Amino acid sequence: MKRVLIVDDSDNMRMTIKELAEANGYEVVGEAADGTFAMEMYKKLAPDIVTMDVIMRDMDGIEALKHIITHDPGANVVMVSAMGQELYVRDAIVAGAKGFIVKPFGERQIVDAFEKALE
Repeated sequence: MKRVLIVDDSDNMRMTIKELAEANGYEVVGEAADGTFAMEMYKKLAPDIVTMDVIMRDMDGIEALKHIITHDPGANVVMVSAMGQELYVRDAIVAGAKGFIVKPFGERQIVDAFEKALE
């Protein structure tokens, strides 16, 4: 079973992603509400996939992504952002993200992004 770390400053969004991931056979091994905690959890848990919100307090998702990729160049990070934040897609891909999901999203988008990231 592939292991997932969910990073988002919204409790509701973390719960939504967790429910969709678990319903599709993924094990959610951790959750973080900011980029700093996400980096610590990544190092401790070594998940197969990370979902990373782009806009968060403390440290944003792009900065956290860069730190995770520096620690583990093979990390599978899928960025998650709201509509209208498409400008972040380029920065995220350049920084090493393996995919991008735009809110609002459905189950199919999560599953497709996870499968693509794991290829």
